[in-house]
Amino acid sequence: MNAIKLPFIPERTARPRNHGVTMVMDKGLGLKETEHFIDGNEAFVDIVKFGFGTALVTEKLEEKLIMYREAGMTPYFGGTLFEVFYARGMVDQYFKFLDKFKMELMEISDGSIIIPHDEKCELIAKASKNFKVLSEVGSKDSGIIVTPARWIKSMKNELQAGSWKVIAEGRESGNVGVFRPNGTAHTLLINRIIKNVSPDDIMWEAPQKSQQVWFIKLFGANVNLGNIAPNEVIPLECLRLGLRGDTFFDNLPKETAERLKHVNEEGDEIEAEEE
Repeated sequence: MNAIKLPFIPERTARPRNHGVTMVMDKGLGLKETEHFIDGNEAFVDIVKFGFGTALVTEKLEEKLIMYREAGMTPYFGGTLFEVFYARGMVDQYFKFLDKFKMELMEISDGSIIIPHDEKCELIAKASKNFKVLSEVGSKDSGIIVTPARWIKSMKNELQAGSWKVIAEGRESGNVGVFRPNGTAHTLLINRIIKNVSPDDIMWEAPQKSQQVWFIKLFGANVNLGNIAPNEVIPLECLRLGLRGDTFFDNLPKETAERLKHVNEEGDEIEAEEE
């Protein structure tokens, strides 16, 4: 990073981070693509998710895991892969699979299938003895409505059971879970959640720029954001720091922001008159 220090730039947490985490979704990068991704984004990525069940079909998986770890990024396999093993009665085999690849972080989810919540919490408690656990709340099926009370109860219970953070479902498309089908945030739902669960304990899946902007404006630069595309890491960091138009004024002094916005409005009026 450049050494220039600008005033009114929010201070970012440093790796290893507990909040301000950026989780990137790897849906099948090749080794050369992975190398290029790391070269350009190393300082800004905390964890890398091998999306859904891609770990089972990824060529040279061990080599990729080594590359990410050497770059200070923590890799893990998507929660759907856990569900694949669970649906076949092979949870213990899944833990052995994770051990084989020396995984430190794992995800327990039930976005595609139904797992009784008490059983899910028991699985989290069991897994947390050997792994750092992410657990996901919310359904991948847009037709399934999860009430705010259920979101809150699930998040609280799973954190208590041993989850490091709970993931608020949004999918890689950003149109389910805490988002409406058009991608806008379920504002009332999210406000209910954060009154009961600390935002630092939540990883918000936010693949779309508008969603990232919304969460940054609500929680600040150090909000936990996930399902970020590899080519969107630097743009996201610019949003966090106010180095993009969408968050440009958020950290400037109020008087400065109002003055500059007024100048811009006058400029727009002049341009309109000239046209």
